[in-house]
Amino acid sequence: MKKGVVVFTGFAFMLALTVPAVAQPSSKAVETRIIDNFDNVGSQDYQVPGKSVNSTESHNWTWAVQASHYIDKEKGFPKLEYFDGQPNSLRLFNKEGDQPKVLGVKTSYLRKGENWFEVYPENEGKPYEIPFVGTVTQVDFWVWGANYLYFIDILVRDADGRVYTLPAGNLAFNGWRNVIVPIPSHVRQHSRLRSGPTTMTFVGFRVRTDPDEYVDDFNIFFDQLKFSTNALSNVFDGYELKNVDFGDSGSSGSTSSQGEAK
Repeated sequence: MKKGVVVFTGFAFMLALTVPAVAQPSSKAVETRIIDNFDNVGSQDYQVPGKSVNSTESHNWTWAVQASHYIDKEKGFPKLEYFDGQPNSLRLFNKEGDQPKVLGVKTSYLRKGENWFEVYPENEGKPYEIPFVGTVTQVDFWVWGANYLYFIDILVRDADGRVYTLPAGNLAFNGWRNVIVPIPSHVRQHSRLRSGPTTMTFVGFRVRTDPDEYVDDFNIFFDQLKFSTNALSNVFDGYELKNVDFGDSGSSGSTSSQGEAK
């Protein structure tokens, strides 16, 4: 009798733990999104934050590079170009007709020291910050190292306007490597202010030389910049009314039917 009571109690306890998990659907929608695979120069299909989950809009940006003072400008450095190629691990995902490309940068400095260069997106000749979607857990990308002791960081701007430098390791290796950069919890990704930025944004890459490393001939290549995110973390009941136009935004477009005065 006592044994039966113990078994029944254990079963009831397990059922109590299981039912809520089944009855309450998870609010997470973790997915991976590609920011740029560097195949389509100047045009990327990328979801715009604030639009519906399934909507896409063409964001147009190209990539630019700027370098610190001792870059050899007379020889045209830094140089940025697109090249045919990709990491072997990504070839499995190619479709018929794909022409994979990578983004390459070449630098040469006049002397050793604390040299650096930044690779960043731009639109119409101005720096362009790419907005993230949802709550991002990590950013990852493929980078080709030339086995020089250089260090690479990613730059992100939080929803309060602060730029964070997130270390992504060093480039003291040969060939391609997939680099994963976790987003720290203290980086604010969403703002409660209606007048401020709504999301965290991607600012660019920064590469720094070790003061004692050679600096006269350096190559680096990038491919498939992407991030993992809980895309629905900031979506709530009535989300479509968040940015409704009351007629004071200066937009020439018509207001949405949900917020239109009757």
